[in-house]
Amino acid sequence: MKTNKENLNKIEILKTMEDFINQIRPKKELRHKVDIAYKFDKQSIIIYEIRPFLRDMALKIESPVAKAVYVKSKNHWNIYWMKRDLRWHSYYPDPEVDTLDEFLNIVKEDEEGCFWG
Repeated sequence: MKTNKENLNKIEILKTMEDFINQIRPKKELRHKVDIAYKFDKQSIIIYEIRPFLRDMALKIESPVAKAVYVKSKNHWNIYWMKRDLRWHSYYPDPEVDTLDEFLNIVKEDEEGCFWG
């Protein structure tokens, strides 16, 4: 059974992610061409782009952008990015951060060009 603290943390994470996604999403009139979303599962958050499949515009393709995994024993988030080999790689120069907000700032700024190209 989950404690109230665990439920509160999940609610805080979801609120933080919703706020972040709403800040970076394209305008409504462009979202049929490209959109941004996230998935939250246990200790992992994945941010991804959604685009139509070129051969069948009714189909959507989800392309991972960034991933954060919470390490409870160390109380930090590990940061990953998807390379061309379609595998997650630890993000250099900041492989771990203390807060979800730090992760989101790194993704948004993308100083190394790893997340948004």
